[in-house]
Amino acid sequence: MLYEAIVEQLLQEMKEGKLRPGEKLPSIREAAEAFGCSRNTVIRAYGELEKRHRIYAVPQSGYYIVHRSPAGEDARGALEMPDVIDFQWAGPDRSAMPYRDFQHCMNEAIERYREDMFTYSEGQGLASLRLQLARHLRDLQVFTVPDRIYVVTGSQQALHLLVGLPFPNGKRNIVVEQPVHPGMVESLRGYGGKVHGISYEEGGMDLGRLEALFRDGDIKFFYTVSRFHNPTGYSHTNEARKRMVELANRYDVYIVEDDYMGDLDGDPRNDPMFAYDPSGKVIYVKSFSKVMLPGLRLGLAVLPDTLRESFLRAKAAADVHSPLLTQGALEVYLESGMFAAHIGRMREIYRRKAVVLQEAYRKHLPPGTAYTRSFSGFYTTIGLPAPLRAQAAADHLLQRGVLVDPAQRMYLPEFRQEDVLRLSVSQVEEGLIEPGIRAIGDGIRELLRQRTRVRFVNRE
Repeated sequence: MLYEAIVEQLLQEMKEGKLRPGEKLPSIREAAEAFGCSRNTVIRAYGELEKRHRIYAVPQSGYYIVHRSPAGEDARGALEMPDVIDFQWAGPDRSAMPYRDFQHCMNEAIERYREDMFTYSEGQGLASLRLQLARHLRDLQVFTVPDRIYVVTGSQQALHLLVGLPFPNGKRNIVVEQPVHPGMVESLRGYGGKVHGISYEEGGMDLGRLEALFRDGDIKFFYTVSRFHNPTGYSHTNEARKRMVELANRYDVYIVEDDYMGDLDGDPRNDPMFAYDPSGKVIYVKSFSKVMLPGLRLGLAVLPDTLRESFLRAKAAADVHSPLLTQGALEVYLESGMFAAHIGRMREIYRRKAVVLQEAYRKHLPPGTAYTRSFSGFYTTIGLPAPLRAQAAADHLLQRGVLVDPAQRMYLPEFRQEDVLRLSVSQVEEGLIEPGIRAIGDGIRELLRQRTRVRFVNRE
């Protein structure tokens, strides 16, 4: 039996009520025997159902049916509730994506570069695109020349390459904010030098601690998300940015500044660290995935000349060059002014969502629950009240129709926290944000009541 047939059969049984919310599915072995197929076929079918949020996995236990909210059952509003309100996925708002505009840009790029598609492109990126990127970066207070811009296949590629490269300061160790996004954690896994963490909290970070690391830690570079941090949503103040650059220059440490969502910052008074760095100590990295189409897989890095040759060699070994067609389409999109208009719309959408989210937190989360006060419209975190744990809470909330992201994997081992959830509202419809947060608040209260009952029974 093909995996698609298994998926359809199980979906039909859920629809008919033969499989009910919270019910455990047969094990992989049992299902393979029942369907007369291989275990790999069942694994693929269960994986597909999990991607559709129709089932969920519990480690060392098995697969269970997700809670579904029947259409029209929510009396608190006319909005029809989906099967799952997804606060986990953090791509850009699908409803605001410029599909048609970008299709025109792709067609123009095919015409413009049709001959070039039969050859390998420049490893550093199309010269004409780098010219447009240099003009675009001026609006972000990043003043550089096209020759210092390197087009990369997503900003994560730049970060991964920089982790592995020797730096001109001859140092070996790395400092990263804690928590930090999972991609950076994976890039650091198995790194030969020492990786230091420094806590990034609502009031900023301990710059005295950072200075001590820079002074005594043999630090190659410090990785920071200066605006709209992932996962907390925090942004450094201009004063903190200036101080970090001063410390980097004093102790010969490079800063890798990840400004992946700088385009969404509508406050012209906020400057990137790059704006305070005349020496070349700040390496500026930026992505287009969170504000446009993640499928583009395009980003950029602004590098000092001293890293040019080693970076180009490492990139050539990774992928030869970034895709020519998407480079050309992005060039047309920037050149035409479409990108500027698109960003204006996105800022307004995310600003509204962030306001709704913060108000919903205030109204619906129970006492003892902490949350970050971020207005990026992308990431925030919830700190669960003791003794709740993030993974158990996420499993419980999924049964209530809400998908959230446990943040354990966003910490280095010595900083690991088990009580933090990451949420993103980037793809959640504005009208579903408050119902989703209400469900989270109710779920937290229910878990706390369960713990109270357990303690009471144990005392008896």
